[in-house]
Amino acid sequence: MTSADPFFSFLCFCSDKKMTPTHNPTCPFISADKSPSFPTKNFQIPSAYHLLRPSIHQMVSSSSSSSSSYSSPDTNPIMGILGLGFWVQGFRCFPWMAVNFFLKDGLNVDPSTLQLLQNSANLPMVGKPFYGVVSDSVYISGQHRIPYIVFGAFLQAVSWLAIAILPPSTLSIFCISIFLLLSNLGASIAEVANDAIVAEIGKQPTTSSKRSQSSSSGELQSFVWIASSAGGVLGNLLGGIAITRYSPQVMFFFFGLILALQFFITIAVPESSLNLPKSSSNVGIMKQLSQLSVALKKPEVAYSIAWFAASYAVIPALTGTMFFYQTQYLKIDSSLLGISKVFGQAAMLLWSIIYNQHLKTVPARKLIGSIQATMAVFMVSDVLFVKGFYRNMGVPDTLYVIVFSGLLEVMFFFKILPFNVLIAQLCPPGCEGSLMALVASAIALALIVSGYFGVALASYVGVTGDDFSGFPRALLIQAVCTLLPIYWSSCVPDDKKSTARKKNL
Repeated sequence: MTSADPFFSFLCFCSDKKMTPTHNPTCPFISADKSPSFPTKNFQIPSAYHLLRPSIHQMVSSSSSSSSSYSSPDTNPIMGILGLGFWVQGFRCFPWMAVNFFLKDGLNVDPSTLQLLQNSANLPMVGKPFYGVVSDSVYISGQHRIPYIVFGAFLQAVSWLAIAILPPSTLSIFCISIFLLLSNLGASIAEVANDAIVAEIGKQPTTSSKRSQSSSSGELQSFVWIASSAGGVLGNLLGGIAITRYSPQVMFFFFGLILALQFFITIAVPESSLNLPKSSSNVGIMKQLSQLSVALKKPEVAYSIAWFAASYAVIPALTGTMFFYQTQYLKIDSSLLGISKVFGQAAMLLWSIIYNQHLKTVPARKLIGSIQATMAVFMVSDVLFVKGFYRNMGVPDTLYVIVFSGLLEVMFFFKILPFNVLIAQLCPPGCEGSLMALVASAIALALIVSGYFGVALASYVGVTGDDFSGFPRALLIQAVCTLLPIYWSSCVPDDKKSTARKKNL
């Protein structure tokens, strides 16, 4: 459970990513003989978007038609901007794929150090509330969303291209860390602006009922979730293949070109063409902070965010230890780990479709609590896996890693989708960017705390790179901690739609 990008990256929208995410510091020192050049000629971002668009056109059309100021996807570029932005956000897993293997095999770090590096790389995500306040209050040439997406894409492109172009002999760990932190800073700024657009559209006044407005918000959330998941599926699939065949520098360069393409596409779109809801002109940062403070004084908003962050923070993340167990002890091939992540991203994509079609009417508290309990069940399953229970039943370790490990990794972020829909409904007008950024920042910080908590737990049970005897006990403690937040889930209100329906019964 690393960045999420998705969330972040959630983180995140996910975070982080927020899977989202597995965003960790990476390094181009892996030998070129393991990684030759990566072919890019058969992949184009526009074709990926057009493949995605037909399957979701029907889903988003009702959201488009329900608003008098929201044009159809054929005339309004907002679906293209959001689709591309969230797709790139999901595809960020591609250049990060080689990180764990480099840290383990290239730098010979132990599991605890690996996890510390993984979580520390996400520190720029914690600043999302500040980026959101600036985005809401500081207009650039009369625009306050598009310029920030452009700037975020620019920072990321410069960072990845610099790592790709500079000779490996001139890149120190400190230098690479600076570039990666700068890349995460750009990703955070772009994600804040994209999330704010989604929140604004979700709150746009409609000519139909409030129930239709809530439905439209859920459909747009599902659309961007699908775009992010599609990027994650492709990124993990290509990354799993490239990690053993192509140079990391070429992978960085390829991703830098994608970011450059996003930069040029986005900068060519005037924000006025998006038909975003009109807000009061430039308001100062202090005024925006005041509006955010008013939103946080609403108990249903403050308590929901506090519970949601705590539901991540109290779970000790053991991703670094599990990675070592799978690769060092079980000798699982890196390509199979890539397939495992693809399976997880495909599950996220399927989850967004299922949520949009069948679960939008389920109360948020009930749905999020159910996901939390399911995570605990999967963690208990991990205990049986480490003890060899499934192996003795004839289930190959590789099958378990691909299916169950891949699913558990992304299940941490399943609850972000219904929670974002809930927060979008509760968010007062005028501070959408700030509040959604605060949510993303809270998740990012919670995931970092979770990672450090996992390091302490692994040390406590005596897990090292060569001794995994205490690992089952750590996983059992993790499962128990996952169940704890369910006991105070009353902090999360039912969404307005469900509440209204209950009153009518």
